[in-house]
Amino acid sequence: MSLPYDRPSDPAKRHSAALTDGPDRAGARGMLKAVGFTDEDLAKPIIGVASQWIETMPCNLNQRELAEAVKEGIRAAGGTPMEFNTISVSDGVTMGTEGMKASLISREVVADSIELVARGHLFDGIVCLFGCDKTGPGSAIAVGRLDIPSVLLYSGTILPGQLAGKDLDVVSIYEAIGAYRAGKIDLDELYRIESEACPGPGACGGQYTANTMSMVMEVLGLSPAGLNAIPAPDPLKLEAARQTGELVMDLVRRDVRPSSIVTRRALDNAIASVAATGGSTNGVLHLLAIAHAFDIPLEIDDFDVISGRTPIVADLRPGGTWRALQLYQAGGLGLVIRELLKRDLLDGDAPTVTGQTLRQIADAAEETPGQVVVSDIETPFKATGGLAILRGSLAPDGCVIKLAGHERRYHRGPAKVYDSEHECFQAVSRREIEPGDVVVIRYEGPVGGPGMQEMLAVTGALVGEGLGDSVGLLTDGRFSGGTHGLMIGHVAPEAAHGGPIAFVRSGDMITIDVDARRLDLEVDEAELARRREGWTPPAPHYTRGVMAKYARSVSSASKGAVTDL
Repeated sequence: MSLPYDRPSDPAKRHSAALTDGPDRAGARGMLKAVGFTDEDLAKPIIGVASQWIETMPCNLNQRELAEAVKEGIRAAGGTPMEFNTISVSDGVTMGTEGMKASLISREVVADSIELVARGHLFDGIVCLFGCDKTGPGSAIAVGRLDIPSVLLYSGTILPGQLAGKDLDVVSIYEAIGAYRAGKIDLDELYRIESEACPGPGACGGQYTANTMSMVMEVLGLSPAGLNAIPAPDPLKLEAARQTGELVMDLVRRDVRPSSIVTRRALDNAIASVAATGGSTNGVLHLLAIAHAFDIPLEIDDFDVISGRTPIVADLRPGGTWRALQLYQAGGLGLVIRELLKRDLLDGDAPTVTGQTLRQIADAAEETPGQVVVSDIETPFKATGGLAILRGSLAPDGCVIKLAGHERRYHRGPAKVYDSEHECFQAVSRREIEPGDVVVIRYEGPVGGPGMQEMLAVTGALVGEGLGDSVGLLTDGRFSGGTHGLMIGHVAPEAAHGGPIAFVRSGDMITIDVDARRLDLEVDEAELARRREGWTPPAPHYTRGVMAKYARSVSSASKGAVTDL
């Protein structure tokens, strides 16, 4: 009788051999046989399949089926898959509640849980399925720390909802809430929009955070070109998952690690892709965190430099017209890459997990005749990108403004100050905000929230009330990728750390000057010093559990709000 102990280890079992090979590992083998694995299975490279399936949102709802297809591809290519789960928190569902504070924190839990399972079970490679906003960057952070052969696959965008011939998405609902509060629509219409906006599985449909991070993962090189963009309900998504399983085995055999793909030039490429598509301001937060995980120097001001030289060439919501589905139908991300390469705004020689360079991806792009989603670089939708970094007396360590979707570059007005998102939303619902105001929402930063919740309920309501073009808003929290208007987030230092935003009073004049890259409070230093006297940070909202642990360990938003500095 031939025993498995006598077989030579597969050279691709660079990590898992220590778990499964030899008589001393009989206990582990016995446990794994109880799961259903055979001697033949355990002789092969072991590949983790991280699924973030959850029943709290549509974004990740298809990941059970995708995971099965990934595993089929791994087995066909000579590996043994082991599926495991991590978590996800829906921004769209929790928005405007205390639950929204859990969203950014979930990025760290996703990263930590993937890292722990992969280290604990000595995987030789890993496939991470991601969907809702924080699961993509959480997965990228994890594989940066692990540096084992890895592929990330996006579970896909949702299809647009339809009402009276008009396309809808989740942001349409939040804006409809504001329109209802302003008396512009009735409850029946709000209910119809609510019921039709989200027709099935997939992540929010515009160039909001989920689709922004999907694009980032392709441009970084961690996701296979073209596969992320396939919509969630499309039958081709299952074939994409199977191909991903085969691909990770090729990477394992050749020992191609994420550190050989994600370099500073790859990060610069990713920043340019966010800028060129009017992508989410959350891209700043997440790319800073990803750079940290890969130990690559990256500063918040680098986003301003790259965005300033990068035109917007994709007309995507929320600042533009179209959704991720229409970009896919037009020819996909390859068209955006093609246009940016015409002016050397990307490094076309940067590699990806498929072995293709960005230039080869662009060369292979097939443009749909007559498409209007992606412009020629010679006639961009806007001459500069969708992000800017401001500094000034209100944000000495920087803040982020999204330029796509509005033309105002200067605003001066009186502050209306609120110490939480909830307090501000109640004021908006009472229609207390007036044209010209600068709305200030503070104590919502990484520490103060904790968790830096998004403000879509507020910004959507302001737009729905017709104030989106006449007010400014700034916060030490953050915004949904669906936010548009003159909205400034990630103000640092945050209020809970005694940043200047803590000392603003209603009626103070605030100046937002995008061209000068300034955010200033028109209060003299002597008065600010008086306000600082006797100030103490408010008591933490949580003293135990995950929220308290996060608040004690998290860095500034200007450093990516990471928890392992």
